[in-house]
Amino acid sequence: MSFLFDRVWWSRLQAMTWKELLQLLRDPVLLFFVMYAFSADIYNAASGVSFQLNNAALVLLDMDRSAASRELAGRFMPPEFHWTGAVNRAAQGQKLLDDGKAMAVLDIPPGFGADLARGKTANVQLQIDASNSVQGFLASVDATQIVARYGLEQAAGRFGLSLNSSGSMDAPIVNNQTRVWFNPNQNDAWFMGISELLNVITLFSMLLPAAAMVREKERGTIEQLLVSPLSSLQIMVPKVVAMVAVILAGAAMGLFGILVPVFSIPVNGSLLLFFALTTLYTSTLAGIGILIATMTRNMAQAGMMVILLLAPMMFLSGAWTPPEAMPVLMRWGMYVSPLYYFINASYGILMKGAGLNVLWPMILGIALIGVAVNAVTILRFKKQFG
Repeated sequence: MSFLFDRVWWSRLQAMTWKELLQLLRDPVLLFFVMYAFSADIYNAASGVSFQLNNAALVLLDMDRSAASRELAGRFMPPEFHWTGAVNRAAQGQKLLDDGKAMAVLDIPPGFGADLARGKTANVQLQIDASNSVQGFLASVDATQIVARYGLEQAAGRFGLSLNSSGSMDAPIVNNQTRVWFNPNQNDAWFMGISELLNVITLFSMLLPAAAMVREKERGTIEQLLVSPLSSLQIMVPKVVAMVAVILAGAAMGLFGILVPVFSIPVNGSLLLFFALTTLYTSTLAGIGILIATMTRNMAQAGMMVILLLAPMMFLSGAWTPPEAMPVLMRWGMYVSPLYYFINASYGILMKGAGLNVLWPMILGIALIGVAVNAVTILRFKKQFG
């Protein structure tokens, strides 16, 4: 630990860090990739991805042609649904579903209106194309709510009751009040924007240090560094420091240049804590990037290795699939994914305003993984270049 008080050691670290930054600035393709990812890519993810049902193509097969069937069909309105036409036979509706020209077919059988008038149970069928399971599920949920409200209105009318503006009957019922916290409008842009920012940070935390090291190997300059007075640690650490600085700048650009001003994403917690967490996280993944560089010979191989690691990290992060829905083996894998801890902690800071007293298990998880990864990386680096 004597290097902590060695002025020469620190001056060499400063010079080597500046060298790494200059090398990145001289690589216009990689620099453009970084700028695009922290700006346009985050904007596209926040504005172009929605988990809400919107303009689902709906076709009507009305075999009843009564006032009741027309009223029910009229309940399927934009923005969730839009009518693309009507068919006369079930086979026509099935063909539209098969061809992808309709997402759902509302099939109202003969006698629907008469059954309602007599107080009997009336059946209606909605055929849904669930090849996109998320959209199919949303269409099913929205359609169920529409039909259920219509049925409730019909039942209430027979007993001389009515529905108020909130959709409840003027009769003793259970009043279910739901409160949505942290994202009360359930704005998909908030989730998708932050999620894409964290994914971009993850990608470049591994890719940039790996690219910096592989570039030295491809150009043959690593041999020049090895015969210089620099130690192996003085060669490796500046690459991590420089790329962490670039990623922190990119994270600030994505957060304050795109997410906050354009999508009004809240920052309810400490920004200092968020960027300290991001520094810890990027340092952890930078160790993985350097480790990748010691195992690969060129940029193509390094890029493929980064993608190979990035995909399972994203799927095991818990952002797309709740941990409770994963098989037991996958849940254990999730606990060794640093992205799992980073996503939980980042959402906790930005949207919930959580502090260290709540987030310390997540921070500890990243730190433990970082210590293990960087220890292996240093040993591998010294063995190959020391």
